[in-house]
Amino acid sequence: MMLPRSLPWFFEDVMKTGIHFISGLPRSGSTLLAAILRQNPRFHAAMTSPIGSMYMALESAMSRRNETAVFINDTQRRDVLRGIFTSYYQAIEGEKLVFDTNRVWCAKLPALMQLFPNSRVICCVRSIGWIMDSIERLVRKNAFELSGMFGFEPGNTVYTRINRVAMSDGMVGYALDALKEGFFGEQGSRLILVEYDALARDPSSTMQLLYSMLDEQYFAHDFSNVDYAADDFDLALGAPGLHTIRRTVDWVERQTVMPPELFRRFEGDMFWRYPEANIRGVPIIRIEE
Repeated sequence: MMLPRSLPWFFEDVMKTGIHFISGLPRSGSTLLAAILRQNPRFHAAMTSPIGSMYMALESAMSRRNETAVFINDTQRRDVLRGIFTSYYQAIEGEKLVFDTNRVWCAKLPALMQLFPNSRVICCVRSIGWIMDSIERLVRKNAFELSGMFGFEPGNTVYTRINRVAMSDGMVGYALDALKEGFFGEQGSRLILVEYDALARDPSSTMQLLYSMLDEQYFAHDFSNVDYAADDFDLALGAPGLHTIRRTVDWVERQTVMPPELFRRFEGDMFWRYPEANIRGVPIIRIEE
């Protein structure tokens, strides 16, 4: 039985409301941002989705590593990769604007901008030193739980932990490298950087600016009643509380728990703050000092 040609192809139907991406650096507000966005009934947003790993697995399966890849052309590759998004979100939020979260998206901009030309990638960023401090605080909070972030190794010190996540294949190092790739690349203008300080100190102004940049009608968010947790996921990782946020969006002054010379090691790593580095005119939401 043949379907009528007038019926829309499911790619167009499911994603008709659009998709944007949340990426950037860990411990920099991506879960908080998703928790705020999901208050809007027109939006779907959550923590890291499985699409990033599925996307890369299919990239590998369609590469020359697979001898049958000679039968796959670029059009088919694009359709298959786009199909991951449409198939996944068809059952979840077919009528909502989707915000999909994954650190890998900054490194996939050339492909993403062909698959979804109207999409933006919102990159949550923060001082690298304070990212490391946040990770170390979580480790110390879970003093009786070994973390999967460090291979469940019991003999680590703060130095080995920070060195591990700072490597190019580590939790922070990879995300930082991917952010730089996107920021300086040809599609860099499709990024929107949101500093954690701005989101935590002035969430209302930050969200209004973000809505404007996304060309979306503003929604009055309740910043005193934000809720998000992924307890099962965090527990399996050996990092309880990794994706748990405080109910009220606010800024908390702290003194670092890291040794001073280790904290200072990352001074100057906020490359996006240097005007001469922003060669693509990437919009940045931050609090002026």
